[in-house]
Amino acid sequence: MPPELDAHLLNTDPPAHTRLRRLVNSAFTKQRTEQLRQSIQTVTDQLLDQLAARGGHADIVADLAMPLSLTVISNLLGISEDNRPDFRSWTDTLLSPVPDAAVQSRKAMKEMHRFLANLIDRKHDVPGDDLLSALINEHTHQDGPRLSRAELVAMAFLLLFGGYHNSAGLISTTVLALLSHPAHLTAVRSGKLAMNQVTEEALRWNSPAMLAVRRFATQDMRIGEAAICKGERVWLAWASANRDPGQFVTPETFDPTRDTRGHLAFGHGPHYCPGASLARLENEIAVTSLVRRFPELSLVGPVSTLQWATSLRNRSLHELPVSI
Repeated sequence: MPPELDAHLLNTDPPAHTRLRRLVNSAFTKQRTEQLRQSIQTVTDQLLDQLAARGGHADIVADLAMPLSLTVISNLLGISEDNRPDFRSWTDTLLSPVPDAAVQSRKAMKEMHRFLANLIDRKHDVPGDDLLSALINEHTHQDGPRLSRAELVAMAFLLLFGGYHNSAGLISTTVLALLSHPAHLTAVRSGKLAMNQVTEEALRWNSPAMLAVRRFATQDMRIGEAAICKGERVWLAWASANRDPGQFVTPETFDPTRDTRGHLAFGHGPHYCPGASLARLENEIAVTSLVRRFPELSLVGPVSTLQWATSLRNRSLHELPVSI
């Protein structure tokens, strides 16, 4: 990761983190997120209309989760429709585990950095009604430097990357959870089970982000049987914590009626995901609209045949074939 894309919220601590976080929090308030409800519903309905017109089989990942997530975050940041295929290609490359992934990833990061830097320059000259323009306005007009150009680029990268793949992963795994648990699906359709409960349990049970951001030990320590030396890189596994039997009874079971408080799908503390409310809203709108629009919706083939991305960081399906 080049420094120009690495100087973002996840890799900073106070006081720099406090300054950056304050700016992002102002954009992701619950009230502002709720204002996006109608536009998310509109995009969702358009995608479902396309599914209905085509009929037969569909792929929830390619036909709903990916395009919805990419459209929502792109609209929020003011990225034109023409540039979205490139961004999708770059992010897919960054998550790829193929043997030459390092070479391809460096190329993708350079192209993404060039695109974001040029985008910020254009919005500095001709601002729009979007989040990036608002952040640039803060940078330009507040007393003292609030955001450097490098920080603006890194912030845009983080919001795009996190807002796209994680939201898409949540939608597809939530649909999978309901289709493989018919009783819960029926309860959602009848209104007996609230979609926010389903979302929280899907986040706990099959979180799209499996690991926290990398950290480095500041001293020698031992955790259980693991000896960690000062300076070593440490990965904290949210996915493991979310299935900790000390925190959740029968953690391997998908149970939307359980108390999910304490799950770590969006992190914890100062680095809690600023876009959590937006991801929840996207998921609730997309999944509720899907299962109510198509009462005969069902999986094509057994769950055991589904293929998951071989990624260290992301828990996501390659595709989710369904019959509509």
